[in-house]
Amino acid sequence: MTNDDLIRTVELTRIYGSGETAIRALDGVNLLVGSGEFLAIMGPSGCGKSTLLNMIGALDQPTSGEVWVAGENLSALRSVDEFRAQTVGFIFQLHNLLPTLTARENVEVPMQGQGIGASERKRRALELLEMVGLGQRADHLPNQLSGGQRQRVAVARALANAPLLILADEPTGSLDSQSGEEIMELLGELNRQQGTTIVVVTHDRRVAQATQRIVRMRDGRIVEDHRLLDAMEEDLRTLARSKLGHAILTDGDLPLRQITPEEEKVLRRVLERIDGAGDQAMDDSGKKVTPATGRYSK
Repeated sequence: MTNDDLIRTVELTRIYGSGETAIRALDGVNLLVGSGEFLAIMGPSGCGKSTLLNMIGALDQPTSGEVWVAGENLSALRSVDEFRAQTVGFIFQLHNLLPTLTARENVEVPMQGQGIGASERKRRALELLEMVGLGQRADHLPNQLSGGQRQRVAVARALANAPLLILADEPTGSLDSQSGEEIMELLGELNRQQGTTIVVVTHDRRVAQATQRIVRMRDGRIVEDHRLLDAMEEDLRTLARSKLGHAILTDGDLPLRQITPEEEKVLRRVLERIDGAGDQAMDDSGKKVTPATGRYSK
């Protein structure tokens, strides 16, 4: 782990239950996340992505392995609550705002008990609400705000204590597409302007494509890790991983309708390149060097 690394997991394993009914949610996960990165963790339901996020945020403890965040071994923390309050900001799919508090009061909640006076809490809450475009809604209750606005309040609340790291679990999952895009644009702006490290868990490839790096999980393991280049390449990568893409790549005689033989050859070559790059980036062991970052994840 270098000075530029904010997160490091080492052979991280989490098993729920025991015996034949035991569930291996994480299976030897090795991950490095540099300070200032903006990445998405993707995968199907039950692949372990939310469990990994919970481990990084000290919301759960590993069965074995280690989690390091900001130079701290989370298993050796003196105060987990203090670590979470000072280092990590959380954004959830359901904003979890307190319904009887105004937007400003909700943003002030994480600052309670941090030695910050009432006037300073109010000043900072208003500043953050202005930053997320809700300065005029500071005195509104959650039920007086739209879904997208409530999630913006949640983003402001996550920033209340100026954390080094924001963990967002399906932050757009309960929003319409436009509101979801606005939230991702807001997170991207925060990452660019403030250098805050942001890790987003999502199953939506459009959300993932709004980040800078995608980590894919399957069966509790990291199976791919790459840095985004552009939306077109990501779409082609998705096609290469699909049933159609697999058929194109494995069956040279598969006829493709409505395209010329020359176009078909080009498509096959592009998919082969994309698919090959993905295979090189990370095998099922999760320990190969990623061409995107040039760094080992073990």
